[in-house]
Amino acid sequence: MEHRPVLVALRGLGMGGLLTAVPALRGLRRAYPGHRILLAAPAALSGLLPLMDAVDALLDVSGPGPVPYDRPDIAVNLHGGGPRSTLALLRTRPGRLLTHAHPGVPHAGGPPWDPEPDEVTRWCALLGWYGVPADPADLSLPVPPATAAGHVIVHPGAASPARRWPPERFAQVVAALGRAGHRVLLTGGPAERALALRLDALSRASGSPVAEVAAGRTDVAALAELVGAARLVVCGDTGVAHLATALGTPSVVLFGPASPARGGRPRRDRHIALWAGRTGDPHGLVPDPGLLEIGVPEVLEAVLTLLAADAGRAGDGDGARPETRDGPGARREEADGPVTVTLCEDGPLLVRGPFTIVTQDGRTVDQGRAAVALCRCGRSAIKPFCDGSHKTTGFRAPGAPGEGT
Repeated sequence: MEHRPVLVALRGLGMGGLLTAVPALRGLRRAYPGHRILLAAPAALSGLLPLMDAVDALLDVSGPGPVPYDRPDIAVNLHGGGPRSTLALLRTRPGRLLTHAHPGVPHAGGPPWDPEPDEVTRWCALLGWYGVPADPADLSLPVPPATAAGHVIVHPGAASPARRWPPERFAQVVAALGRAGHRVLLTGGPAERALALRLDALSRASGSPVAEVAAGRTDVAALAELVGAARLVVCGDTGVAHLATALGTPSVVLFGPASPARGGRPRRDRHIALWAGRTGDPHGLVPDPGLLEIGVPEVLEAVLTLLAADAGRAGDGDGARPETRDGPGARREEADGPVTVTLCEDGPLLVRGPFTIVTQDGRTVDQGRAAVALCRCGRSAIKPFCDGSHKTTGFRAPGAPGEGT
């Protein structure tokens, strides 16, 4: 029987919510090395604990409580700013409570709730108010070993209909990926299997090679293996997007009701957030109008840009994520194949193959990768290579693909 003092941290949300709290949990681990740290969160997330290296065990809690523990030495509210979560922790009779202040619980104390910061920063700032340092950049998880690699994950589901891009559009993306020779995995929870099967049927109807439906067949640990070994993740504003960020897997994330800034600050060279700039009800019963403004061509442009960059990293042998590149099924660019130029509608020229870029006086330009996206909008900050600025600059190609550039 353990005799260490206990710290209970409440975060009764889903996978995305837990991953945004990882820096705070690691801050608690460093600040209280002699404590046994218990995470009050849904039991389905227990498979992430070994990757987080911050928590000793999990108490099965969904939502703001109740929390099944009595008299912890310290209780920490990483769940929310409302009174329910604070009262749930007070009922455990902790020796000390770390939480935000709320007028409904005047005796709890703590800093005022600030609605502005992203989720990662918010919880680190809460701990900082109590003298516990936490680094918002400490988000990364180690990539778990996997039996296969090189696939592209398409995850069509989200917790609410407001954040679900139409399956007919996802099907077009899946079909394009399949025709380009990518192995596509459709992921999701048990409740999302029907959606994934529908998406698979729609993509087959358009003549796409068969996608593999993994939805409903993976727990969170297996999902982490798939995401860590993937070349790319395409999804909405949901937990899988946070998992891709944590594991360093490139991602294209479609945002609707909420701004991308609310979830943290992933590396822009690996993650493209598509957002129409409109906010709405994240719990709405129909797809958000802003989300519907994101079109299939825009998503495909982002997908091709990141896949090209990923192929360049693999071809350069720069050591980036080597554990996900050498397994069976990994897709590599052929060094001696033909040069191909893909005209991305209202986007870059995607060039693959053994090519050389030279200046007007014949000097070779180091493109730094085996495949590049060449910018046509003239506004890129990293000329001539594409930085995805076409939408923000309002660029439109003078002709449709095949009619000249």
